[in-house]
Amino acid sequence: MFGVIQSAAQSVGLEVSSIGMRDSGEIERAVADFARSANGGLIVTTGASVSVHRDLIVTLAAKHKLPAVYAYRFMVAAGGLMSYSPDQVDEYRRAAVYVDRILKGEKPADLPVQAPTKYELVINLKTAKALGLSVPQSLLSRADEVIE
Repeated sequence: MFGVIQSAAQSVGLEVSSIGMRDSGEIERAVADFARSANGGLIVTTGASVSVHRDLIVTLAAKHKLPAVYAYRFMVAAGGLMSYSPDQVDEYRRAAVYVDRILKGEKPADLPVQAPTKYELVINLKTAKALGLSVPQSLLSRADEVIE
């Protein structure tokens, strides 16, 4: 995942760096160090460590006034700035169709691999305000959900 983000960032002239996520102390030190640089922000990807430390990550981003884009909607509901991710409800529905097909006798190996087809953008305006950010109306109008 980091390689894709790094490649995209380079194409628009941005610099990205990875921070360790093994334990809460490492996360706290890394975010505090990162926050010292000017014009920074976070892209919080998926992973077990992110799920375990989600509240800490959201809290640290707010404490250090770092805008952050998350991979999960629930992190925005917990106070994160925004997320752009596959619609999990849609993914569960599609998985249920596969389960039904398998239970009716189809072989899992014969089913095509599917990529997400529906994505959702969630924006937390309360967090944007706390960070001193103005979210353009054009972005708000594209959002699937705006938390106020």
